[in-house]
Amino acid sequence: MTILSVQNVVLPAASIGPENPLAPLSTQREPHQVENLADLPADLRDNIEYGRLHSPLPCLNQDGYDRTLAETALPALVLENDHVRATVLPTLGGRLYSLVHHGEELLYRNPVFQPANLALRNAWFAGGVEWNVGSTGHWTGTCAPMHAARLEGPDGTPILRLWELERTRNLVTQLDFWLPDDSEFLYVGVRLQNPSDAEVPAYWWSNIAVPQSPDRRVLVPADQAWQFGYGRTLDLVDVATDLTYPTRHPRAIDYFFEPLAAERSWIASVDGSGNGFVQASTSRLQGRKLFVWGQGDGGRRWQEWLSPGLEGEGYAEIQAGLARTQMEHLKLPAREEWHWLEAYGRLSMDAGIAHSQDWKAARTGGAAALRPLLDELPAREQTWLGVADAAPVERLAVGSGWGALELKRTGWAVSDGTPFDADTMTAREEAWLPLLDGQLPVTDDVPDGTLVAWRELLEAADDNWLVWYHRGVARHYAGDVDGAIEAWRESGDNPWALRNLGVVTGDLEYYERAVELLPDLVPLVVEAVAAALDTDVTRAERMLERAPDDPRIQLLRVRHALETGDPARAHELLAAGIQLATVREGANPLTDYWLAAEEALGTQRPVPPRYQFGMGGN
Repeated sequence: MTILSVQNVVLPAASIGPENPLAPLSTQREPHQVENLADLPADLRDNIEYGRLHSPLPCLNQDGYDRTLAETALPALVLENDHVRATVLPTLGGRLYSLVHHGEELLYRNPVFQPANLALRNAWFAGGVEWNVGSTGHWTGTCAPMHAARLEGPDGTPILRLWELERTRNLVTQLDFWLPDDSEFLYVGVRLQNPSDAEVPAYWWSNIAVPQSPDRRVLVPADQAWQFGYGRTLDLVDVATDLTYPTRHPRAIDYFFEPLAAERSWIASVDGSGNGFVQASTSRLQGRKLFVWGQGDGGRRWQEWLSPGLEGEGYAEIQAGLARTQMEHLKLPAREEWHWLEAYGRLSMDAGIAHSQDWKAARTGGAAALRPLLDELPAREQTWLGVADAAPVERLAVGSGWGALELKRTGWAVSDGTPFDADTMTAREEAWLPLLDGQLPVTDDVPDGTLVAWRELLEAADDNWLVWYHRGVARHYAGDVDGAIEAWRESGDNPWALRNLGVVTGDLEYYERAVELLPDLVPLVVEAVAAALDTDVTRAERMLERAPDDPRIQLLRVRHALETGDPARAHELLAAGIQLATVREGANPLTDYWLAAEEALGTQRPVPPRYQFGMGGN
């Protein structure tokens, strides 16, 4: 008998901290940049050039987390029968945290919750299955709550439904977790609804963390893959034996597998005995990917950073997406929806076939072992669709009120299965309601993330400093830089508008005044000092003298020492230890500054392992 229950997962966890109130006028540096577009097939090139997100607005960045772990109870929703136990974290993007089959964990289950700087909004954590929607990267909701409810499944068993409004695209995202009584597979029905009158760029990747070890191999129905080695090119390569064993890669690398037209969609990770994990889906979800951190010092360091106390060989990621690669976006037409069904569970096949040196024999052997599952998926999808619009029966968790607010503005029709009830709005969302009547009262000295889709309402609203501030952000988002500057100047002597003027104009006087008004806001001070170090070291020195104590500030002190000809001081600061919680994927300033100091000093002390975050082989 299938049971759905509300529980807690207790584990060492870092605090996610407060959101960064500074408007994210652009996205963080995204490591997946492709420069050989002219060499790619036309459809692949067109999809890469379409729909790139240039800011996570209206969402604010999440960079207030730390690295202090404390025993914490995380809300969990558990779906289980006699074979399978699935644990979902509704407050953390609906992450499928654990999938246990007869006592065996099939996923890589992170023993801690430790955010790191890998997502579109910064904070991300490793492990389980993450649902990425919106744009290239880890989605804006990955460390945010989703609505959750119970409903009756088509076979009388409970379905766990999660849903939320993905705010950068205004896509209604729905996940239905279905575990029939006797099933050894967890089914996840996914639906993306575009309720608007405009075409929307669509992006989806189910990101699955699986254990890696020397005897584990990835199987997938493909003979070629697009290789991305963080060198800004996509290169088509043949699928060879070493490619399919995650621990045989010296450095971080992505492989986006070219689907074979005659094959169904699946990907698996099996151990030396031929047993392991498999994900399969109906045809809409055609893309498949393998990502490894690599066996170099940097790759190992990243895994330890994401999973403090890491034991064993760590994890690899196998993924499933709408497009062939994660650089692409597809066009979801106005007032349409896309849906598909995924299956998650255990694969058992002949070990000799699974690890055959004949790649075709291995992948076709996997397909043969999965044939009963693959054959029944289309019919099971149709069965699930019979309840996809069914109204929830019992509320289990509450997400954000942004969906309810957006429906107030637009009047969009959404499915009864994904309701955005007015009572989900908090004071944060309700603060925007007066704008529907032409006013936006100043209720707080700290502005929220600008609702950039509300630009027309902002332009028509009664003037005050807050309205002018939000007008500027909305104009900048729309590409009207001159109009943004005008609006922020009208906003007056407040740190938020002044900071934005500093970002856009490069005039350090704006930054200096903003810091004078908010001297303890670390993200602001970091931005201002970094900008000053680019053009006026003396001004940077003045701000550093009054700067609060923070690892990000310490890193800037290192940079200042290097740029003012004091490598000994830079080395002293680095040797004392800087734990930069927000070190970014694809960036490695700790190593860069260490090497610069060593070169200037004429010494060759090796980079400490704690500073090696390189995506290459070192």
